[in-house]
Amino acid sequence: MSAAGGTADFFYRESQRLGYVARSALKLIQMQKQHRLITPGAAVLDLGCAPGAWLQVACQNLGPLEKGGVVVGVDVKKVKVPSAHCDSRVRTVCADVMTLMKQQARAMSPQERGFSVILSDMCPRISGITTKDEAISCELGMRALSLAIGKIKLKESDYSDTIEKYLSSTDPDPDEDGILRRGGNLVLKFLENEDVSGFGKFCKVKFKKVSLLRPKATRPSSREIYMICEGLR
Repeated sequence: MSAAGGTADFFYRESQRLGYVARSALKLIQMQKQHRLITPGAAVLDLGCAPGAWLQVACQNLGPLEKGGVVVGVDVKKVKVPSAHCDSRVRTVCADVMTLMKQQARAMSPQERGFSVILSDMCPRISGITTKDEAISCELGMRALSLAIGKIKLKESDYSDTIEKYLSSTDPDPDEDGILRRGGNLVLKFLENEDVSGFGKFCKVKFKKVSLLRPKATRPSSREIYMICEGLR
């Protein structure tokens, strides 16, 4: 077995040993350790939640039941809430994020006040056509971003061409207000490509801190990268 294969196998075995439904749990655990995105009592929205590993990690970080909080997972597939590491604060909704309106998403949050954390692990089905896969990845990222911060208004800048290219993926949604609370955190997943830097520049205007991370549990063959946006302005 190659070193790369051995490493991949280690993360798979480790996630199984710890009771997670997928290795992706270890990616969010690393993000949480480094950035403390989820605090006790948080309201978390998990976009593209199948098979449920991030639901597990998010719930673990809500603290004890008396702290409150909620984790809502959304996916085009019907996802059963995992029995391990999840409690009554976790629920799932079967819906297509690309057609999900902000009003619908806000209605899923406590008192319809929005979410304090939005996690997007959405990724296109890999077709093998690099430019196509990259574009869909950016469209999914743009959709999650617009749900979080609201209607995206462009000003002339060094990122406007990138953002404008994917604006159509935010339509149609008449609601101009985002569902991420002020000071909230957002995680976006991309396949590495030249447009990611444009998203980063845009997000730095909207958030206090923006960084990129390729988690250790990422498969060696994967081009995925996560944009971690902290503290919505």
